[in-house]
Amino acid sequence: MAELSVEICGVRFKNPVIAASGTYGFGREFNEIYDIALIGGISTKGLTLEPRLGNPVPRIAEGDGVILNAVGLQNPGVEKFIENDLGFLKSKGVVIIANIAGKTLEDYGKICARLDGLVDFVELNISCPNVKAGGMAFGIKPESIKEVTAVSKKSLKKTPLMVKLSPNVESITVNARAAESGGADCISLINTLTGMVIDIERRKPVIANNTGGVSGAGIKPVALKMVYEAVRAVKIPVIGMGGITCGEDAVAFMMAGAKAVQVGTANFTNANAIPEIISQLNVWLDKHGITDVNEIVDTLSLNG
Repeated sequence: MAELSVEICGVRFKNPVIAASGTYGFGREFNEIYDIALIGGISTKGLTLEPRLGNPVPRIAEGDGVILNAVGLQNPGVEKFIENDLGFLKSKGVVIIANIAGKTLEDYGKICARLDGLVDFVELNISCPNVKAGGMAFGIKPESIKEVTAVSKKSLKKTPLMVKLSPNVESITVNARAAESGGADCISLINTLTGMVIDIERRKPVIANNTGGVSGAGIKPVALKMVYEAVRAVKIPVIGMGGITCGEDAVAFMMAGAKAVQVGTANFTNANAIPEIISQLNVWLDKHGITDVNEIVDTLSLNG
């Protein structure tokens, strides 16, 4: 059995496989299927200052090899999370990554201040629209990425800051550097692409919101390329995600330079996806005579 533990920003993960935000709730439902203490970490459902009901239904649609979602950040709010879910997650001994979202810079600062010292990481969802800047997502322009990162970092005295980057941008490398210059301790990517599914009989989009975030196995090549580019653009650690469904996928992301991976949509199609990926990762390492998973990080050799 290979050594699977990894360390990121001084935080030790028992293995590099993390449940991605929005696909795992707060872990309770999956804990009824298997003991979630075995996973590396959990990025919580996106948390806002106040509870949110989310978007109208339908919110989910299937595509070829992907799904689309426009859930709209339905969540109980940060206070209810602290009251009802934080203790449960701490009891499981997993690394707790609180994914957060806001409508304004002030929102991000306030949520960070509330969670500081209570969780292992705060992960910024910056794909949200900034209501004070005409509705453009925080994560589109490098200037706004740097600004929201700096505001959040200022409110965190004890907890490392992770910034989750959107792929719907002009340059992932420029935006990765913007997060780093704003004070991010690490970055995660990619968040969902933007897409649409059309019901041709109704001549309308399937999702009530018209468009949604695209995730699933079909986006893996895009995600791998962006992770590879981001790793080479910054000096801070990178966590990769996007279309991971098996242990070999995790290996590929780590070879591209990711220190750890997040698994999202695979949890919908296979409730045991994360335990299986951890097991498959171990099998692959053993098969190749590798005794420590860290040995495969950033070992990709390009052609030519």
